[in-house]
Amino acid sequence: MQDSLMQEGLMLMAFGMGFVFVFLTVLVFATTGMSKLAARFTPAPAQPEAASRAPAPAGQDEDLMVVISTAVHRYRQRHRR
Repeated sequence: MQDSLMQEGLMLMAFGMGFVFVFLTVLVFATTGMSKLAARFTPAPAQPEAASRAPAPAGQDEDLMVVISTAVHRYRQRHRR
C-alpha cells in the first residue's frame, strides 16, 4: 500500500514538473516570436535632423562641466565607504 502511494506521488510530481517545463518552454518561444514579429512590423523611429539642432555656446559647456564636477565631488564626499 505504502509503496504504491509513493510511486503514484512520484509519477504525479514528474507529470506536473514536465507540464510546467513544457509550458514555460512554449512561453519562451512564443514571447521571442512575438517580439521578432513586432520588431519587423514596427516602423523605425524618425531621426531628428542635424540642422535643426544648434550647437551650444562654448562657455555653456564649460559651465556645465564645472557644475557636474562639483556635484560628483560633493556626492563622493558624503557617500564614502
